[in-house]
Amino acid sequence: MRTRPLLYTSYEAEQAILPTWSQRIAIAILLGIAVVLPAEFIPGLRWLGADDWLDVLIRAMIFGIGALGLNILTGLAGQVSLGHAFFVGLGAYTAAVLGGTAGRGLWGLDLPIWIWLPAAGVVAAVVGIIVAPTAVRVRGLYLAFVTLGLVFIGEHIFRAAAPITGGGAIGRRFPSLDVKLWKEEESLVALSSDGPWFGIELTSETKTYLFLLALLIVFAVTTKNLTRTRVGRAFMSIRDRDIAAEVMGVAETRNKLLAFALSSFYAGIAGALLASFIGTMIPESFNLFMSIQFIAIVLIGGAGTVAGTLFGTFFVLTLPRLVRDATDWLSDTASGGGALQWLGDFLITSGPGDFGLVSTQAVGPGLSIFQINVILYGLLIIGFLIFEPLGLFGIWIKIRNYWKGWPFTY
Repeated sequence: MRTRPLLYTSYEAEQAILPTWSQRIAIAILLGIAVVLPAEFIPGLRWLGADDWLDVLIRAMIFGIGALGLNILTGLAGQVSLGHAFFVGLGAYTAAVLGGTAGRGLWGLDLPIWIWLPAAGVVAAVVGIIVAPTAVRVRGLYLAFVTLGLVFIGEHIFRAAAPITGGGAIGRRFPSLDVKLWKEEESLVALSSDGPWFGIELTSETKTYLFLLALLIVFAVTTKNLTRTRVGRAFMSIRDRDIAAEVMGVAETRNKLLAFALSSFYAGIAGALLASFIGTMIPESFNLFMSIQFIAIVLIGGAGTVAGTLFGTFFVLTLPRLVRDATDWLSDTASGGGALQWLGDFLITSGPGDFGLVSTQAVGPGLSIFQINVILYGLLIIGFLIFEPLGLFGIWIKIRNYWKGWPFTY
């Protein structure tokens, strides 16, 4: 009903993905903006259509797929995991073996993307099922430590398995995102090179962006549908009260295994896409910091919600670029004079003899941009856990409720 948007007259209406017209219109507008963003004609958002910012958005969409998987495990099923990077690495190296080219002691079958991309998720899911029986025996802090061990075990295995990974600190080339029927020279859809796509001349970044946007939408809708199913409700009952859920007939062990499998599948797909997009990665890339990034995405965005996970993904993945741009601006301000030169001099280290909070060079005092980003991740996680446990999604809910009740804000 138009005047009573939260009055539902059927169970199907209440469980709809977008139950109100305002939500449908908002999603349609956001999707329209996302699709035409690379064209650089939206006022105020033209800078996001540049190729360097498209790279940032592409990484955000890939991490978004992996974060949706962690949200299933942590946000819906309530199982704390610090080993997400391990399954991301499994997906990446499955793609490398199945889709990569053999040579110089490296394994590679040179298979097309429609084989190696789903296989990356399946292999990660199978390993997740194998690991899960050990993990589901514990809960809480102990479960976090068990999954944390996977990251260190994975780093050692990836470095030692040189025919698969290329070896520590060396790495290997990963298959491109070009779509082929089999092993022919010419691709059906060439995402790795500029050229026409459905009759429109596009850059490789734009084609990759649109392809990954479509994949992200598919995984987001799938995850949202999962929350409305019997399985999704079983996950949430385990998260809220696992013992009570088991007493009521919910198969706790089986559903925890399923949550691990689904989460690992998403992580494997994200790992294959990430490695393929970057092109060359070393085994040390799939480390604890990557797992912390995924945890930060879920906690900052809002655990248990699809929209919150996507909010957190784009916030966390664009933050390093914003920090770098702000640092470059402060550095220019410090050397160029002006009213804010004092701020640049105070914050930026210009050389070994200078003192500042942030260093743009490899020498001298001050924190590097990477260290600044790590500190920001930590502060944001602590801040949201203390002041806003629902994350960015919780902030959006408060803003929405304020304007719904305005001017009666009590």
